[in-house]
Amino acid sequence: MRLPLLIALMALFTGCSAEKSAMKEALDNGEVYAFKNVHVVPMDAERIMENQTVLVVGDRIHSISDAASAKIPDGAQTIAGDGKYLMPGLAEMHGHIPPPNQSDAYIASVLFMYVANGITTVRGMLGHDGQLAIKARANASEIISPTLYLAGPSFNGGSVNSPEEAVEKVKLQKAEGWDLLKVHPGLTREEFDAMAETANELDIRFGGHVPAEVGLAHAIAMGQETFDHLDGYAIHVDGTNKPASDEAIAEVVKLTVDSGAWVVPTMVLWEHLYGVTPMEAVSDLPELKYMPRQIVASWMNSHRSRLANPGLDLVTSGHRIENRNRILRALNEGGARILMGTDAPQQFSVPGFSIHIELARMADAGMSPFEIFRTGSVYVGDYFKEQDTFGLVAAGHRADLVLLDKNPLENVGNLKAPAGVMTRGRWLSAEDIEAELSSIAARVRG
Repeated sequence: MRLPLLIALMALFTGCSAEKSAMKEALDNGEVYAFKNVHVVPMDAERIMENQTVLVVGDRIHSISDAASAKIPDGAQTIAGDGKYLMPGLAEMHGHIPPPNQSDAYIASVLFMYVANGITTVRGMLGHDGQLAIKARANASEIISPTLYLAGPSFNGGSVNSPEEAVEKVKLQKAEGWDLLKVHPGLTREEFDAMAETANELDIRFGGHVPAEVGLAHAIAMGQETFDHLDGYAIHVDGTNKPASDEAIAEVVKLTVDSGAWVVPTMVLWEHLYGVTPMEAVSDLPELKYMPRQIVASWMNSHRSRLANPGLDLVTSGHRIENRNRILRALNEGGARILMGTDAPQQFSVPGFSIHIELARMADAGMSPFEIFRTGSVYVGDYFKEQDTFGLVAAGHRADLVLLDKNPLENVGNLKAPAGVMTRGRWLSAEDIEAELSSIAARVRG
């Protein structure tokens, strides 16, 4: 036998043995699941793969095969998928993780609420000292949590007072292991440029707001990757207090697409901040029962003050909201890369639950269910492709999955009340989710 062929056969045999050993270990540990006879929504295209069996081993999707011929290993835990739909877990790309000085119970409840609503990835956009330890525990599945990627403490007018301080702050956060830098308002152009140049040299990404002195076009030119809340866009098209022109919106869409920048719209939050949301619309949200009373009271007081402000101009606020809708519509139609996010938890954006209202606003901007869901799945996987493989229902992808009773491509509202969620191969049934949510509500009531 020729030596190369012998080596190839030995490698094949060794590989098969290793795979069998890994499978046995996973079975012994209860880490093998089979979703039987499920309709798969892979999100690689707008399509449904009917009557499939999806095998999960450890934290990875192992295989997808026709249910009629699928071989399920003895000892695998089976999940009935008859008539149900399996899609990738979604992402909150402008979320917040409580700082470590909050109680363990509150931190755990926030992370759980994300998962309960099908959010299996969170990009935390305001870091705190000690928060990387929470990330380590979450990503090691020591607690029920989405996979976390965290920005460090904010770069803003209060935390940075010179270009030299900006440089040192970038170096420190890179050394500490943060995933990206968070930009807030208040930086001078010189401070922003020092931050951006150092970040580019050290290969750490940065995103968030657009400081007034910097401006959207310059921030894009300096390599800012994500633009959150659309406030920088509204200012750029001179649409802060009046209707923006179609030409200005078309120009900023082209700038975004040509640069490859990402946009995280967070539409609903700004409806609250601009005072166009009536008090009864937020005070009656059923998910408020899962938030600590003092936080809800703070939100209520802030909104009452906002609505009672004699300077509130609902005509101007209406222009601002409509401009944001037009910008989002144009970005989507122009092929810009949009990422799902709500800025939870704050101002009535309850972790996980807030995504359902946000999806409806994205639909109002003309986005189809497929276009909306890819902003939280395949696009997020693309954004984080250097860190991991996820975002599709496909072999080799991280086992972040949501099981639904109805087809999500027909209506974004079908994401509500999932039949179960899997995060990094850990399965939570609807019963598991409801039980824990009930416990969270009981703790809040005291």
